[in-house]
Amino acid sequence: MDPARDEDPDELTGADAPNAPDDAGAGDDDDDELDYVDDPDDESEEAYSLDGDDLDDERETGVESVTVEIAGLSLYTHHGVSEAEREVGQRLVLDLRLDLGETDATVTDAIEDTVDYGEVCQLVALIAQQRSHKTLERLCSTIADRLLGDYELEGVWVKATKPEPPIALPVDEVSVEVWREAEE
Repeated sequence: MDPARDEDPDELTGADAPNAPDDAGAGDDDDDELDYVDDPDDESEEAYSLDGDDLDDERETGVESVTVEIAGLSLYTHHGVSEAEREVGQRLVLDLRLDLGETDATVTDAIEDTVDYGEVCQLVALIAQQRSHKTLERLCSTIADRLLGDYELEGVWVKATKPEPPIALPVDEVSVEVWREAEE
């Protein structure tokens, strides 16, 4: 048996065990969030404790704007200018940015107070695969309009990318972006 392995690592570093009995209040709180503590003996610029109450108070009074991003939603679709492109189909990659503005979800931790991105992906897939459009501009616009109509959003950004565009020159990809803000 290796004697070095039998030593307490906290003794080697001089650190106190996190739940040591002589630490008043240590281990009493089940909240694992770190909070800033002003410790005059601490020479570092910031110190943290494991008490989450102060952090929750700051969140309740602060204003936070939330954006949900979905990147790389890959779908097989039938969009394109040529009839062959619409008939044969091709892979299309969609990226979305949903501007929720202020939302209670940062405090409540409830899905009802935000946007379910799984549901959004299902809706976007349905829109993109339900009907054929000649231009990516029209497809992005249709998706943006539907998302603004179905969800309480301040704005939405939709990007559609053709990773293998049907053109005679070497191109990595072709994409179109549409940004739409909610009408007030």
